[in-house]
Amino acid sequence: EELTAILNRYLNEMAGIALKYGATLDKYVGDAILAFFGDPETRGVAEDAKACVAMALEMQTRIAELDAEWRDMGHERPFQARMGINTGFCTVGNFGSQDRMDYTIIGAAVNLASRLEGAAHPGTILITRDTWSLVKDLVNAKETPCFKVKGIAQPIQAYEVLGLSGAPSAKIIRRNAGGLRVTIDLGRSDRDEAVRVLKELIGEIDADARSVG
Repeated sequence: EELTAILNRYLNEMAGIALKYGATLDKYVGDAILAFFGDPETRGVAEDAKACVAMALEMQTRIAELDAEWRDMGHERPFQARMGINTGFCTVGNFGSQDRMDYTIIGAAVNLASRLEGAAHPGTILITRDTWSLVKDLVNAKETPCFKVKGIAQPIQAYEVLGLSGAPSAKIIRRNAGGLRVTIDLGRSDRDEAVRVLKELIGEIDADARSVG
């Protein structure tokens, strides 16, 4: 019941962000979401790609917020999601049997997006070169070493999305130990202020240690 509540909250939050950016929600596969752009409406290949990457970045930000919320409730295991994005030609339509039809997307480009998601590290977004060529003016990304995936003969060249161009780093620092929990969102906090507060805390800890000694 607790897992169901957490998963449904997560899926609901992610679906809301997807719809905000104009994505079509294809299906839920366990705790995964398949969404696509370009059908039934499109703003053009480049704009759809930019919307998709911006959507993924906002999803990662929201996931970090949910993780902090659930940690405060006592869930110690980190809650993270990996994401894969690809751009290519796909087939979209109603597929199934006479008894049940699903409006869905199929094709090699979809399979590659799925393989990217599987290859990504938790909390990261991987995009293909095709997508990167369309969004490189919008985002900061670093090239990853080529890798091979099941079902695709050629090595895959991918890029890890780091954030929007000109935006602060989205890195979140977390430290958990007995009686201690620290979370610093470098994309949303003033770094000088964060350093000042941490120094104050260190001073208080040192002062308390001296008084006890």
